[in-house]
Amino acid sequence: MPALRTLDASDGALRIRTDVTGPAARMGHRLTILVATWRATVEWDGEDPSAVRLTADVDSLQIERGEGGVTPLSGPERALARTNALKTLSAQRYPTVSFETREVTPADGGYHLAGELEIHGHRRRHSLDVAVTETADVWQLDARTAVQQTDFGVKPYSMVMGSMKVVDTVTVEFSATVGK
Repeated sequence: MPALRTLDASDGALRIRTDVTGPAARMGHRLTILVATWRATVEWDGEDPSAVRLTADVDSLQIERGEGGVTPLSGPERALARTNALKTLSAQRYPTVSFETREVTPADGGYHLAGELEIHGHRRRHSLDVAVTETADVWQLDARTAVQQTDFGVKPYSMVMGSMKVVDTVTVEFSATVGK
């Protein structure tokens, strides 16, 4: 195994899933947002990973789909949702989100990662589990974690005087297929 392995969007996908709440929540769409540009480096110590660093470019967010709402998510609504997400995350001031750890421990079916997550200029401890499925020539990596936006100084988007707003906790999903 190489001492350092680099992954990017050509190896898999990084997505954010949102939900809506409030009296007018039926008007809003639950979004699936693709992070189109990201890079992860994995350091290895023998047969096991020993450190991971993932950096995602906030400006690469793309609205993949929207579920719910009064009408299907249109092209102009996608563009507006992207603009609102970039504004909410202050993308010009904080162009990246990162997760870094040197605490990688074996867990049932994969690894547990505990490290520092930085969003919107705020760093906090965060941990997640990465499931690893191994075949003869590839590893399939899958992770899912919840992130509370306000923990990082992000005010969830709202409209109609707060009658419809994005739920504070979003789900981040990662999936990659890596050749051995």
